[in-house]
Amino acid sequence: MLNGLWLGFFLVAAISALAQWLVGGNAGIFAAMVESIFAMAKLSVEVMVLLFGTLTLWLGFLKIAEKAGIVEWLAKVLGPLFARLMPEVPSGHPALGLITMNFAANGLGLDNAATPIGLKAMRALQELNPSSTTASNAQILFLVLNASSLTLLPVTVFMYRAQQGATDPTLVFLPILLATSASTLVGLLSVAVMQRLRLWDPVVLAYLIPGALLLGGFMAFLGTLSAAALAGLSSILGNLTLFGVIILFLVIGALKRVQVYEAFVEGAKEGFDVAKSLLPYLVAMLVAVGVLRASGALELALDGIRHAVGWMGLDTRFVEGLPTALVKPFSGSAARAMLIETMQTHGVDSFPALVAATIQGSTETTFYVLAVYFGAVGIQRVRHAVGCALLAEFSGVVAAIGVCYWFFA
Repeated sequence: MLNGLWLGFFLVAAISALAQWLVGGNAGIFAAMVESIFAMAKLSVEVMVLLFGTLTLWLGFLKIAEKAGIVEWLAKVLGPLFARLMPEVPSGHPALGLITMNFAANGLGLDNAATPIGLKAMRALQELNPSSTTASNAQILFLVLNASSLTLLPVTVFMYRAQQGATDPTLVFLPILLATSASTLVGLLSVAVMQRLRLWDPVVLAYLIPGALLLGGFMAFLGTLSAAALAGLSSILGNLTLFGVIILFLVIGALKRVQVYEAFVEGAKEGFDVAKSLLPYLVAMLVAVGVLRASGALELALDGIRHAVGWMGLDTRFVEGLPTALVKPFSGSAARAMLIETMQTHGVDSFPALVAATIQGSTETTFYVLAVYFGAVGIQRVRHAVGCALLAEFSGVVAAIGVCYWFFA
């Protein structure tokens, strides 16, 4: 899948460049494409330096949380809910702890770190699966919730914005929180319908109703604020939450007599190992996207979408942020490359860049997750997983665009 996508970027760019040269007489198009290749290769290394630090930092703190029992506590707190949503998973099964750790990593926006944990969780769920080739209900729910990408603290998006010179990297905190809540809710409801889960069960309602009321009340409060006040509140809450999580992990770890420094270093080493494997993928995708943009092919595609949106009488400013959404279902590295390229082209705090950042933080690589997670355990028949996951992702994109107009238009 990634092979075809990457090759397609170059082939489309080549066709576009030939057309501009032979039809439009633009002989300089090839020089622009070659220049873009080297510029994007250099940018990849610059982005990678900060990515090393971000993953190393947050996997270090996540290891403290794990050793302090925070992850185990979350598993116990969510245990009654999991028992209703995944009735085939026995209470206390190792899969529940792994699922909780995966959700914690996703919640912190550490999608690269969440993947290896998620693979362990999928293998644990496969041990309970009576079929070696057909996805179980628990596996489908786990995958769809992963695809919905519930991100409470999107630190990697903050990192990309900081690397591109944003004055306030956490400005998109609240928009991502609202958009990712929408995608997760749609994902859960779609799976519940397909699997006939009893969401009206008193235990399930005890979890969902307070969350829904809290989110609804918070949105009602946000509705009373101006755009400037919304942006300011997002900045304050983003930075406060980010630092608050760090202090919480450290204080609880110290109270539980965890050697917090040693635990941090242990987790940081894991983060370094994860990060160092990402540079080849980042270089590959950034170069391909840069060539696509330099050839004029990407702009041509966006022009078509822009005309269609304008014909419907809608505002077209969000269209420039759509490349991230278009490739996100297939490749996280391609989506990151599109996000960075949008920031470089339009400015890190431009409306298209804010839309792209919000989409990046509130959606997931659906087809990639399907291929990797199910492929790791030999699942061939995925049943309703694809439809539910794509519905959740589409909802996240629509919500991201709507929320950005609310906050930043």
